[in-house]
Amino acid sequence: MLNSFIHKLKLAFGDAEIRNRILFLAGALVIFRLLASVPIPGVDKAALASFFANNQFFGLLNIFSGGGLSQLSIVMLGVGPYITASIIMQLGTIIFPQVKQAYFEEGESGRAKFIQWSRLLTVPIAVLQAVGFLFLLESQGVIAHLGSMALVANIALVASGSLLLTWIGELVTEFGIGNGVSLIILAGILSRLPSGISETLFTASVANIPSYLAFLVLALAMIYAVVVVSDAERSIPIAYARAVRGAALSQGAATYLPIRLLQAGVIPIIFALSLLLLPQMALSMLAAAHVSFASAAALWYTAFLSDPWKYGMVYFVFVVLFTYFYTAVTFEPHRVADDLQKTGAFIPGVRPGRETEGYIGRVVNRVTLPGAAFLGLLAVAPSIIQGLTGITTLVLGGTALLIAVQVALDLAQKIEAQVSLREY
Repeated sequence: MLNSFIHKLKLAFGDAEIRNRILFLAGALVIFRLLASVPIPGVDKAALASFFANNQFFGLLNIFSGGGLSQLSIVMLGVGPYITASIIMQLGTIIFPQVKQAYFEEGESGRAKFIQWSRLLTVPIAVLQAVGFLFLLESQGVIAHLGSMALVANIALVASGSLLLTWIGELVTEFGIGNGVSLIILAGILSRLPSGISETLFTASVANIPSYLAFLVLALAMIYAVVVVSDAERSIPIAYARAVRGAALSQGAATYLPIRLLQAGVIPIIFALSLLLLPQMALSMLAAAHVSFASAAALWYTAFLSDPWKYGMVYFVFVVLFTYFYTAVTFEPHRVADDLQKTGAFIPGVRPGRETEGYIGRVVNRVTLPGAAFLGLLAVAPSIIQGLTGITTLVLGGTALLIAVQVALDLAQKIEAQVSLREY
């Protein structure tokens, strides 16, 4: 197996086109890390470190920004606004017929239109998130009080940084290899590991060795579980009717319909994070506008987010609910059953039409339950690990781990596909 890997690696770097794509990806990620180290003006570093140390929720958001949020860099929002815009557009497929037609029926031209709408929606979302974060950080004393001109300049800087990062991700998708936006998130996740490991080793003591060993076992178990569950699926057998051609009778082919255990991916976690973050941003903006009740409400909500057990339970419930919701939005048993009937396919022992639709719906609901529970446990894994091991300097985020494994597997598959294409 090792020889096969080395052989594939030599073929990848031996081919000029694949090598150039990999180098383009590496260069784009270097630019991303440089941008993530450029802070916005007026940051109190001591207050910033204290804020993130006492708030695990924002520490999780920091993972998605690649550490840019903890440094208040110009790309502190990461590619979050674009991801949010894409999710809203996908939800729009069940509300607006034009969006549904573009996404499902118009082929490549429709997908291009769908992506363009997502880009346009990213702009106001980036501005709103920049306003919310800046008001929140100002109320916490992390950044100095901003005048009107300074506030507008910082909002424009932070929103532009997010749009620039999204553009870099799309360039990677086109001229590099793999999904650029996902790879930027992966690079951000991996960039946090060296500092976490070094901080853990620096504060380590002999008495904590059992805790570190327990943490290592839990981390390896989580990695194994994520790898297995990422590829897990329930296969529904599909058969095709026999075709009569002249005097010959041909037997229909048999295949299967895969129902993935993680049908919704990490989208429910992002949904839950956004919903938990929205009240914080709204209350911060109201407090900045000197609304009477907003300051006290903002302090209460910040305390709620700082309690890992309280917000962890709410977080778990939200993830489970959003997993079912998003699966219902993106996977339509009626459309799948209709497509099967149009192509002459059927599920053995199940009548075409409504019975097939009901059967597929029941299978999806049963498969979604363990997938939703697994996502929920991954989301609250940092709180569980802290409670079991007492380690706070290095917490293996299940959400980050799920993203890292899925993106790394996708990248490896795409590189192998490029190499195999040139081998044959």
